[in-house]
Amino acid sequence: MVSFIDTLTGRKTNNCTFAQNFIIMNFNSSGIAEEMVSTGQKIANGYKVLQGIEQVEIGTTPKELVWQSDKIKMFHYIRETPAKCATPVLVSFAMLNRHDVLDLQPDRSLMKKLLDEGLDIYIMDWGYHDRSDRYLTMEDYIDGYMNDAIDFLRKKHKVDKIHKQGICQGGTFSMIYAALYPEKLKSLTTYVAPYDFSDCGCMLYKWPKYIDVDAMVDYHGTIPGSMIDGAFGMLKPSMNISKYLGLIDSLEDKAKMENFLRMEKWKGDLPAIPGEMYRKYIKDLFRDNLLVKGEFELGGRKVDLKNVTMPFLNVYATEDNIIPNDSTKNIMALIGSKDKKDYPFPGGHIGVFVGGKSQKELAPAVARWVVERC
Repeated sequence: MVSFIDTLTGRKTNNCTFAQNFIIMNFNSSGIAEEMVSTGQKIANGYKVLQGIEQVEIGTTPKELVWQSDKIKMFHYIRETPAKCATPVLVSFAMLNRHDVLDLQPDRSLMKKLLDEGLDIYIMDWGYHDRSDRYLTMEDYIDGYMNDAIDFLRKKHKVDKIHKQGICQGGTFSMIYAALYPEKLKSLTTYVAPYDFSDCGCMLYKWPKYIDVDAMVDYHGTIPGSMIDGAFGMLKPSMNISKYLGLIDSLEDKAKMENFLRMEKWKGDLPAIPGEMYRKYIKDLFRDNLLVKGEFELGGRKVDLKNVTMPFLNVYATEDNIIPNDSTKNIMALIGSKDKKDYPFPGGHIGVFVGGKSQKELAPAVARWVVERC
């Protein structure tokens, strides 16, 4: 081998001179030099593209506020034609991120596609919490806000039952609600929702068993969204690098850059989580796995999954690195529904909402399933 010092000084080592080494190095690095020039040009052109993008908007499908309680709101997506199913559908997203990812842009909008497929869609907006909300509990959200919103829809539409859909944490909350209030739901659809928090090989499920949740809640009051997002980022750190490396090839394409910026805008919008709700969520579900053990209680009542008897559609992402498939699929053996179906969706956790395949296949299939049970 030729040492670095020998190369710089031109001393002969293994019959190689500095000139010979330079020729060899130059030959091997010519492709790298060309790539660096090309990349520099892409960055320069990309800067010009970015200067032409003033603002990106998300959540643009028309909707109107129809109900509010404290900071919690419910919106109704405006339809231009009569719905194929007269029974309304209420969607709940997770509390960590905003529901806008379900309506990221017109051609990547789960909500718009469900609307186009004939459903009458409402969505819960959990709002932005501050330290004054630290004492809000899971009971407040499920027995309180969610139940009140559903009662509002039942009264507004003059129906005894509605269709319920929940995504991720919103799916877990919806399942708990379905076990406590089965008489109010005509069907339940959940997407990439965690139920079984046993050791599935996912770090997200391991950490809560070792962290001091009480100390976190007592200190912060409301848990910063950025803190939880940091934990998600550590699940697959390489993605944070590959994301920006891959961006280089899109810098000169305005449409692709706008798509990227919309997603980044959504990812950066991280509401805080009320402390008492978070305390119970982590300790009773993530740490102790009480829901699937049949030991979870809400408001002093045992949550019996056998009470979930309405039709159930269980959507999970086959390549989900956040919610393991077994965490979602294991619920099927525990609920009382006879009309129940797994829907394995090829892709990742977020792809369920924003991927092209979601628009072409998943949303139409979910809408058909709901309409058939209208």
